[in-house]
Amino acid sequence: MKTYKIEKKDGLNGQEIEDAFSEGLKQCDLKGKKVIVLIPDSTRSGPYHLLVRNIIKILKPDVEKLDFLIALGTHQVMTEEQISKFLKISEQDKQGIFKDINVFNHLWEDKSTFKKIGEFSEEEIDKLSDGLFREKVDVEINKMIFDYDLIMVLGPIFPHEVVGFSGGVKYLFPGISGWSFIDFFHWFGAVLTNIKVNGEIDTPIRTLIEKANEFIDIPEILVGLDVEGDDVHGVFIGDIIEAWREAAIAASKSHIVYSEKRYKKVLGIAPELYDDLWTAGKVMYKLESIVDDGGELIIYAPHIDEISYTHGETIKKIGYHTRDYFLKQMDKFKDYPRGVVAHSTHVRGIGTFENNVEKPRVTVTLASEVPEDICKQINLKYRNYKDINIDEWENREDEGILVVHNAGEILYRHKK
Repeated sequence: MKTYKIEKKDGLNGQEIEDAFSEGLKQCDLKGKKVIVLIPDSTRSGPYHLLVRNIIKILKPDVEKLDFLIALGTHQVMTEEQISKFLKISEQDKQGIFKDINVFNHLWEDKSTFKKIGEFSEEEIDKLSDGLFREKVDVEINKMIFDYDLIMVLGPIFPHEVVGFSGGVKYLFPGISGWSFIDFFHWFGAVLTNIKVNGEIDTPIRTLIEKANEFIDIPEILVGLDVEGDDVHGVFIGDIIEAWREAAIAASKSHIVYSEKRYKKVLGIAPELYDDLWTAGKVMYKLESIVDDGGELIIYAPHIDEISYTHGETIKKIGYHTRDYFLKQMDKFKDYPRGVVAHSTHVRGIGTFENNVEKPRVTVTLASEVPEDICKQINLKYRNYKDINIDEWENREDEGILVVHNAGEILYRHKK
């Protein structure tokens, strides 16, 4: 299937997006099919109320069944009220455009959700990881997809700390996949480190999840997006692998900023779509590269009062630490989910652990509603956000201070 794509630097308007969806989906054999569409949750930018309506308008007259599944990974399950707000579904809509259409959550905490579809042998993992790991890994997926004839992925492509770039089959792995596989490949990515993986199109983790996708024998289509906020700058429709690659190339141009210098202090302002540190950690992931050795990265998030709605208790037990802190004492942490340990290392950044002394490359500070005692417990520095006047931090690059608004989706890389 040839990728249909349209790109516009200053953004596509509503009619142009609808026309792009209509034109791109013409090449797909959808008539009489039962279609499940995987979509992101509200932690991703994009006008999904508009995009989902376009999908319904185009597909509903021809398909036998059409439903949507929110690919949560291990994010918090969305309430009906949150879904209605996210997709702007009114009571009238429920009897109108959304009539006979379901919007499901991926119930990742319910083991009965999953079906095993395959496994990677120790030898395969050894080869795929270039000798870093040697273990058997089961691959499970939400069994709901097997009630449908076709899987469509609708979502944006951004630089990503584990996979390199998000989107594509990532909406299946980890979007709707089982915990054992999620834990494995997130830890695999953490061992490689955010600095080396984030913003790379070809990564060992992308190879791994695309191989896992081969266990699924249902046709798949990607509607990939290059977005900034609610502005859509590109639409890529086609094969879930090939169309993703073209979208990732576009995202590598629109979502990576190269900086010739590093800064001693970086104030990353988290947008409100990140409602806990589990998601606001992206501020660190995207800015780590441009913080100077010994510098400070501040996650400024006055609206956040939770470490993680889903994994908070685990994080409070293990804290935030560098990769080497965990690697050199894995027996101590063997009973904790490796996916959560991976998140810990990504937020804390790279560093060393020698003679029981941990030395992170940079200081990570949280300026939020999370209290000082909790920050200390989880090994992050605390700042009272009320003491930070953003205006006083602006336009001080010459002093080694940088402010980044809406941090978390644009990757900043140090240009060596």
